[in-house]
Amino acid sequence: MKNSLLAFFCVSLLLACGAQAGFWDSYEVLFGQQNFQYSGSPDQGNENVQLGLDQLTGSGFKSKYPYLFGYLSMKIKLVGGNSAGTVTSFYMASVYEKWSELDFEFLGNTSGAPYILQTNVFSEGVGQREQRIYLWFDPTADYHEYGVLWNKNLILFMVDGKVIRVFHNTQYLGIPYLNYQPMFIYTSIWDGSTWATCGGTVPADWSLAPFKASYSNFNTKDACAVTTEPPPYYATPEDVSLCSSQADQSWYGNDPNLALTQTQIDDLRWIKSNYIVYDYCTDLERYNWTVPPECAVNWP
Repeated sequence: MKNSLLAFFCVSLLLACGAQAGFWDSYEVLFGQQNFQYSGSPDQGNENVQLGLDQLTGSGFKSKYPYLFGYLSMKIKLVGGNSAGTVTSFYMASVYEKWSELDFEFLGNTSGAPYILQTNVFSEGVGQREQRIYLWFDPTADYHEYGVLWNKNLILFMVDGKVIRVFHNTQYLGIPYLNYQPMFIYTSIWDGSTWATCGGTVPADWSLAPFKASYSNFNTKDACAVTTEPPPYYATPEDVSLCSSQADQSWYGNDPNLALTQTQIDDLRWIKSNYIVYDYCTDLERYNWTVPPECAVNWP
């Protein structure tokens, strides 16, 4: 019975059990149509979206459906040159009152200075879990893959397959986990002049606009799409059960992906030793000198 239900779910709810869909099958323009450019073809496997930011507006796109568990990724090439004040993003967020969110935010900088990648986790409306790192490559010179591996035990933030952050399921510590709220995929480029670069002291230079970032390789084929209608796609218990069943039978929801491998632990230690700019877990003054309870397990 379980297998037949899962098969039905894959067919009727467009689950990621087959070939990767084309961009327009899975995504739609979110805002800034005038600064949105699509090129390529799904048949040729070369689809590309360019998002632009000028003084009037940024731009972005979102998935048509939310996802619950899976591996979801994109390749991104960031704004080159002086990108100060700009924020380029790839993130996932729920539509529930108790907001959940997983963020990749790329904070622009002056020409020649490195980008900062900020990640964050919101669980049932509680965020303030920022971590910032420098990248070990120039993200403006070529495309690099940014992705999330998400199962019942952990959420991995990954860059070119390397784990840069982990958020474990620590419900036993009283921390809500993202295991029942499907999340849409969002991307955007927008004006973060008031905070993104050097604390907002270096705003965007609009004489250089439009600022442009490019996205490709829109990978959701190893993820569970929830297409319950009508919007806003509140997952039913059946949806959650079926996505959980898919995770149980998937590569991302089984060993060795239910815990950190030694290679992933080594990756995290390497990041911590060489590239950390800010980690909320060590900002004791912010939390009245009390370490957030999940921090004991979220870094090796």
